Parts: sequence; structure tokens; C-alpha cells
Amino acid sequence: MPHDMHGLELTAASDAAAALLGEAELGYLKYRADATERLKTALAADPEMPMAHVLRGSFAMLSYKAANLDFAQQSLAAAEALRANPREQRHVAALARWIAGDVPGATRAWADILKQHPRDILAFRLHHFSAFWAGRAGEMAAQAEASAAHFNDADPGYGSVLACRCFALEECGQYLRAETYGREAVAIDPADMWATHAVAHIMEMQGRQSEGIAWLTALEPHWEGGNNLKHHLFWHRALFHFERGEFDQVLALYDRGFRDLGSALTRAMPDLYIDIQNAASALLRLELRGQDVGGRWRELADHAEARIGDHLSAFTLPHWMMALAADGRDEAAGRMLAALERDAAGASAHARLLREAALPACRAVLAHRRQRFAEAVALLRPALSELPRLGGSHAQQDILEQLFLDAAVRAGLADDAKLLLERVRARHPLPPDRRAGYRDAARKAG
Repeated sequence: MPHDMHGLELTAASDAAAALLGEAELGYLKYRADATERLKTALAADPEMPMAHVLRGSFAMLSYKAANLDFAQQSLAAAEALRANPREQRHVAALARWIAGDVPGATRAWADILKQHPRDILAFRLHHFSAFWAGRAGEMAAQAEASAAHFNDADPGYGSVLACRCFALEECGQYLRAETYGREAVAIDPADMWATHAVAHIMEMQGRQSEGIAWLTALEPHWEGGNNLKHHLFWHRALFHFERGEFDQVLALYDRGFRDLGSALTRAMPDLYIDIQNAASALLRLELRGQDVGGRWRELADHAEARIGDHLSAFTLPHWMMALAADGRDEAAGRMLAALERDAAGASAHARLLREAALPACRAVLAHRRQRFAEAVALLRPALSELPRLGGSHAQQDILEQLFLDAAVRAGLADDAKLLLERVRARHPLPPDRRAGYRDAARKAG
């Protein structure tokens, strides 16, 4: 029987087909834009390879787009109809849970696969992804630490394991250990964008703006052929410039980097969740600092209106609302809230997440834009402890905290402003008076 690139038995017609699937998996691990084309090549070589259909379904789910659910379901049906070994059957079952909306169940299924097959790198990477977007940094780190013991530098994708370990530890505040693993991964492969990204997070959290800009600028030539993660790397560079008050640089990076409307990647996926998060949060950060962003909201609002009712990515929802509210689309904003309220009324874990975190965040975003600042504070205050469950990193979650603080200051709610500043100070290594979005409020609050 053929084996995958880490020695696990694989149901495949030949070693050659197994190798092609390995190339597709590496494309996914390395955030390569051609990962889907690699998978098509593997499927052409062996249309009855169960894990190829699992990977195809996973690619559809990774888009966080409801329109791709049918394609994911087709891939699942194809995998279920094929002969598969027990490990592969567990992957099929995990994909089924994911498609059904049971993300916690899918995450547990990948963790269970790893207990028996610790070198299953696809289960590892999907667990990392799902734990991150569920706001479970501790779970993400625990799995990364456990899995790292089963890989070494002779293994394909070893750098990706290091990169995940780095990012997970960074989100848990273990910056020194994290940076060691991230830099090791970049030394293995300078094109490892997840490792580059993880180290950039460390520098952002520690206020190392000049070093962060230099880090990303030096590695940018290696991003050719990468997927939309390179847009997120430009966003990280923009954050460093934002902290230095270089707002013109932020807008320049918006237009030519993380929201480059002329790029093939943006044209192919103009509403990809991470790109929308990058763009909307950057524009709002700039506006909160009194900067004019021109007509840039309109294009985002077009995509937001087209995605009303698509609630797969809970963290993206407040960003969709930022665009609708900023462009004055009150009717569309009302329709978005109505659709969200309907889905939030269910009993599933996702419905509870929408009800307890996404919905109050969206309502607060709209109230803030309408200058109903006290209302925005009242809406968001009970949800502050729930917001991490939306997923996203500390750097990404920061925009909702900035919005709450701005609303509290504008409403004259000093106690609420202090509450937010104390929460941020307790978690972030930099004091609020050294961060652009918090500095003025922190000085006023003493």
C-alpha cells in the first residue's frame, strides 16, 4: 500500500499519486496560490483517492463562504463512496462534522486522529486553523507542542510545524520561545509565510515597529506565488506604520498591498474573509485617528451587501457591518442584522456564538457609526469577554476594543474607558500609552 509523505498508509492507486497528493498538502501548508491546481493534478492521477477528496472538501470549507458548501458536500459524498482505511474514514467523518456546522466536533475529531497518528500533518494543520478561529489559543498551543515532538528537520513540512508552534505560543504570550521557532522555520524556508507572519505578530505585540517593517520588507521578495496570506503580511506591515503615525504609508499599503484591487488574487477572491478583515479594520483604525480614507469603504460595502446571510465566519461579521455602516447603507445593515438574529436564535454552538458575540459586536459597530456612542458601549460591554470566541489574533481583535474605547470616551463614560484600558493593560505587554489606538484615552484616564 502507498504511504503519504510522513509514512502513513494511504489509499491510492500508486506511489506516484500519493506523491502528488503530498505536493498538494505542501501547497496548503505553505500557503501557495497553486495548491488547488496541485490537488487537481493529484485527482487526475487517481480520482478514487479518498484523502484527495477530503482535501478538496477542506479547501472549500477553508474559504468560510456559504456558496462553497455545496462543493464541499460533493467532495464529502465522493470520499464517503470510496474504500478508505480507518484513519482516512476518521478524516471523512471530521469533514462531515465541519460541513454540518459542528466545528467543535470537527476539531475534536482532528485531535483524536492525532492521538493515534501524531504525524498526520493535515489533521494537525486543520486543528490549528479551527482552534485559532474559535479563539482557543491554549488548545492550539497544546496541540502544537504535542505534535512537534513527532517531527524533525528531515520531514517535509517540518517548517510548517515550527511556524504553527510559533504562532500558537505567541498568542499565549510566550514570545521568547515563539520567536525561536519562527525564525528557525524562516531559516529553513524564507518563503514560509505563516512563520513570517507569526514573528511579525511577536514584534507587533512587543512594539518593535522598526524591526517589524525591516523583517517584512526583507522577506517580501519570497512571497511570489503565495496566496492571500501575503495580503495579511502587508496588513501587518501597515500596523507597524500605523503605530508610528505614518498614516500615508498605511493607505499606500492598502492600495498596493493588502487591498490591491488590481492583483490577480483579489480579482479571483474579492470577498475572502481575511482580506475583508484586513481592509475594514485598517480603514476604521485610520478614521478613529481622524484620517480621511476617501471612498475606499464603498467597494467593501458592495461585497458586504452581497454576503448578507452568510455567517460562517463569525469574526468577519463585524467587519462586514463596518463597511455597510461607513457607506451609509442603513437598509442593508438592517437586513444583515435581521438575518443574523434569525441564525442566532438556534441552539447550536455556532448560534450561541452569533448571539453572544457577533450580534452585539455588529449592533455596536452600527451604533458607533451613527454616533450613538453610549448605546454602542451598552451593547458591547456585556460581550467583551465573549469576543475572543469569534476567533482572530490579539492584533485583529484589537479593532473591536478600540471601537469600544472610542465610544466610551465620546460618550463621556469614564468608568467604561478605564475598564477597557485595564483589560488591555492586563493582557498586552505594552502599556496603553505606548499604543496609537489607546494613547490619548490612557493619558486622560491617568
